[in-house]
Amino acid sequence: MFKSCSDQSASSRGTRPSNTACCSDLRESHTCSALSRNRRCPPRADSGISSWLPPDSYKYLAWYNIEQHDIQGSQLHCPRIRKGPSEEWLLSRQMGCILAPKNRVLEKNKWEMWLQENWEDCKQLNISFQDLGDPYQLENFNRILRRLIRVETLWLVDNSLVDLSAIRLPSCRVLNMSKNYFTSFKQLPKIPQIQHLSLAENHIETLAGLSSLRYTPLETLILKRNPCEFHQNYRKQ
Repeated sequence: MFKSCSDQSASSRGTRPSNTACCSDLRESHTCSALSRNRRCPPRADSGISSWLPPDSYKYLAWYNIEQHDIQGSQLHCPRIRKGPSEEWLLSRQMGCILAPKNRVLEKNKWEMWLQENWEDCKQLNISFQDLGDPYQLENFNRILRRLIRVETLWLVDNSLVDLSAIRLPSCRVLNMSKNYFTSFKQLPKIPQIQHLSLAENHIETLAGLSSLRYTPLETLILKRNPCEFHQNYRKQ
């Protein structure tokens, strides 16, 4: 399934891959070099398999931390929310207990990181296809949504979202949440200024709760490929 280090180095000398292929090759080559240093991988405690998968040690690695790459931030077309948990947090989850962190981040550093993100001034944002498989990633995703107080156009397509009722988007006018797992309008975020809302390919079974959008300036609502399409008087309601 994985190429050897020698095969990758030989193929890399022959042709120059594209940006997408370069990223995958970098990850594989970086993983391959790591495997060559550590021939035996420790068993994984929170999974049903007996050993680590090759890319497991890079699950939470940011793109700019990968060694020997020439990718720039402007070449990333779909950023991902991939901030990983600390080693102490992972260890406490595996051990089933809460351990005190060894290195506490200063409040000043936290404030500087908070200012650098600057989600409050964002007006157009596409954070689709996030593949939020870990609760830690989902928590960080919701933290960003709570800071989007000025966003007007937001795309959250195919993120396996279930419930955003605790989120408020006061300035959002265009919201695309297609291909998620919403089952009711009550699970939607608070969107008092919404004009165009897409909920295509979700699991909304009834139109109960649709009245929550009655006092909004809603112009278009897309509900195609939802179970509620098969109800009587669907379009009239």
